[in-house]
Parts: sequence; C-alpha cells; structure tokens
Amino acid sequence: MIKAVIWDFGGVITSSPFDAFNRYESERGLPKDFVRQINSTNPDTNAWAKFERSEIDAKAFDEAFAAEARALGHDVPGRDILACLAGDIRPQMVDVLKGLKSRDYKIACITNNVKAGAGAGMARTQSKADAVADVLALFDDVIESSKVGVRKPDPAIYLMACEALNIMPEEAVFLDDLGINLKPAKALGMTTIKVGAAAPAIKALSDILGHPLP
Repeated sequence: MIKAVIWDFGGVITSSPFDAFNRYESERGLPKDFVRQINSTNPDTNAWAKFERSEIDAKAFDEAFAAEARALGHDVPGRDILACLAGDIRPQMVDVLKGLKSRDYKIACITNNVKAGAGAGMARTQSKADAVADVLALFDDVIESSKVGVRKPDPAIYLMACEALNIMPEEAVFLDDLGINLKPAKALGMTTIKVGAAAPAIKALSDILGHPLP
C-alpha cells in the first residue's frame, strides 16, 4: 500500500534546468548538452557534486567548474550556470501536491541543491523565492543536499526521507527527472516515475495510486 509520494524539485515541481542550460549553450555557440557533459564527468567528485554537498562555496565552484569546462574544450564560468538553476513552477504539479494532501498521503521533497540564489529553489528574485517557499510549505519534510551533506543518488538520502515520513521504502512512490537518481530508490523498494512533461508523470502517478489526480 502506497502511503507517501516523494518528489524531486527541479525538473519535476519546476521546469527543468537542463532547458536553461541548452538555451545558454545555444546563445554562446557551445555544443548541445555541454553543461550536462561537465556535470557527468567524475559525477561524485566534480565541482557540481562538491557544491551540492556544501563542500565548497560559490566562489570555489565558479573556479572549479570553469577549470572542468576548459579541460573539455570550452570556457564556461560556474557563476553563469548558477544563474540557470531556478526553473518555473509547474502549477499542475502544485495542484497534485494539494490533492495528495487532501487524501492524507504523506509527501516529501528530496532536492539536490546548492547554497546560491534565494532559498531552496535557488531563485534569482525574491518573488520567485517566495513562490518556491509557498510550494515547499506543502511538504511534510524537505531534504536539501546542501544542508544534509548527502546528495542523490546516495541511498542514504532516500532513507532520510523514509525515516522523516515514518514509512518503509516500499510504501513510497518517488518522482525524479533523472534515471540515475531513480535507480537507487527502486533498489530500496520504492516505486519510481521518471518525469519529463508534467501530464504523463501525473497520469503514471494516478495509475499507481489507483485514483484520479487534479
């Protein structure tokens, strides 16, 4: 029996930062998905991973990311990438969160984020930060990699969410936009959904739960 739904934030509750990365690449004549290539090189020890675990600050990230980009053939300051992180909230996903709460499901958020911008959603404006805060207030628990020092796909962060919700992994559905983050959740016993567009993900969640969602 599913008792809880656990959500990623960026790329699930909000539009994907990868879209912003691609726009940045196009504007600057970089190869498509170059930023993702940087982030997937040495994924546990690179600048991105260290920043998400708060092992380095924004200045060190800016320098380290730029060095990693140069090693792959292009100049990309890390500070430019930080400006791409905050996506737009998907209203239909917020409606689903509210619907789940009305049905007494437990809901939590696990987000890999960094200490940049305003608030957990790394917003660049106060109005966006306020909107993100309103959404995060809907969750029973929010686990931020930059605060706990652990990031997806480390299994420990999924177990933190289960402990916070007082559930077993097999009692949860987990939604994320990255397959690499879904694999350990599935291995722990969670039902998983890979999120692209909002509508198919909502339908998949509805099918799993066995009832309609907003």
